[in-house]
Amino acid sequence: MPVILAIESSCDETSVAICNNGKITANVIANQTIHENYGGVIPELASRVHQQNIVPVIQQALIDANVDKKELNAVAFTRGPGLLGSLLVGVSFAKSFALALDLPLVAVNHMHAHILAHFIDEPKPAFPFLCLTVSGGHTQIVLVKDYFDMEIVGETLDDAAGEAFDKTAKILNLPYPGGPLIDKHAKLGNPLAFKFPEPQIKDLNYSFSGLKTAILYFIRKQEKENPDFISEHLNDICASVQYSIVHILLNKLRKAAKQYGIKEIAIAGGVSANSGLREALQKRAEESGWNVYIPAFEYCTDNAAMIAIAGYQKYLNGDFVEQDVAPISRMNF
Repeated sequence: MPVILAIESSCDETSVAICNNGKITANVIANQTIHENYGGVIPELASRVHQQNIVPVIQQALIDANVDKKELNAVAFTRGPGLLGSLLVGVSFAKSFALALDLPLVAVNHMHAHILAHFIDEPKPAFPFLCLTVSGGHTQIVLVKDYFDMEIVGETLDDAAGEAFDKTAKILNLPYPGGPLIDKHAKLGNPLAFKFPEPQIKDLNYSFSGLKTAILYFIRKQEKENPDFISEHLNDICASVQYSIVHILLNKLRKAAKQYGIKEIAIAGGVSANSGLREALQKRAEESGWNVYIPAFEYCTDNAAMIAIAGYQKYLNGDFVEQDVAPISRMNF
């Protein structure tokens, strides 16, 4: 019955979780509000705040799980991808902590962990399944054949869907983080009020740079005619942008499901918390006969529970790393 402590520090959340024999018994997340003043994550500030947060977050996780550090069997951590300074804090602490307690180390790929978050709670998808992984930095359709046998069958050729949300929020002068605010305003607007172009990309790949540019030019044009256009139409703009992004995402996912003959469909990553995407996926599932899997909100954004569940599977496989392991900011899938 392995007890695993997991550390996630790839961006601006300092998170620690405890996995006890495959069950998450603690998942503590310390957010960094300092970046709100700058409209985005400042890497140097993120790494400094990680250093301040990591010890108290680990202490709280052990308390929440009612576990003594002497009961731990391994330390799992995010090796990458992510911000190098942030990763360094988590990796360095994991190595030191494991060395002091003579524990094995388990290195986890952050993107694999987002997908494996589906194995934290019931219901769990059956292999093989397709996972649409959508975040601020990634947009991928992944064919998942086993816990660590995954193949990217489609991905963005430029910007990620999450970046399209964030850049739109900035254009609309919404405070950081803007993605959840677009979702909030979209609930009050008409998704068909404004139409934006859908990129015509071959195969199962995505592109969002053109959409992002089209939104920018549209807002500029409307503001020339009416300086109060954004404030007067904010809900409809957000609803229309969200509808366009979700439509693009699910059209490719439907194509992938048909191409591979798979009805087990999952979503993961920070953007999977978007209510418009969740609702549209459920509707598409009813039309297509899919079995859909959507993580709980707390497991969509960056968190250590997903690192812990991935670490647990690696522990069972005896997949450990040595003390010379280093973080990788651009880690291959």
